Amino acid sequence: MKIRFTYSLLFLISISLTQVLAQQTDSTAVPETFIYEWAGEEMTMQKYFIVFLKTGENRLQNQEETLRLQEQHLEYLGILYEEGIIVLNGPTGDGGDIRGFSVYSTATLEEAESLASADPMVIAGMLQVEVKPWWLAKGSVVK
Repeated sequence: MKIRFTYSLLFLISISLTQVLAQQTDSTAVPETFIYEWAGEEMTMQKYFIVFLKTGENRLQNQEETLRLQEQHLEYLGILYEEGIIVLNGPTGDGGDIRGFSVYSTATLEEAESLASADPMVIAGMLQVEVKPWWLAKGSVVK
């Protein structure tokens, strides 16, 4: 019964995400870029958006509710990653106010903020978002 409920819930989340993406995504909008030369190499710089996931005001869920929301949160972020919206993602490890962050490849800050705000943990008030623009060379990798 739990498995069926979980799959049903994940299906509803993916349908909701598809609807959110359809409403918010302008197929003609692309992230801002410019060409930059560094160390004799030309590269394309792109504006990304770092979404900081910070401790929210509603931390009163019981353990079962917290685990359910965590599963939904990870599923939601996974869908955004598969769609190419999130390009880098992970939790922080110090237990501080910033619980994790994601790097979004969207055309606008408002789009990144809207998508991040649709996260089940944010909707529940367990997390809140802060979004900042960030320039990075396209194709950069962490070494």
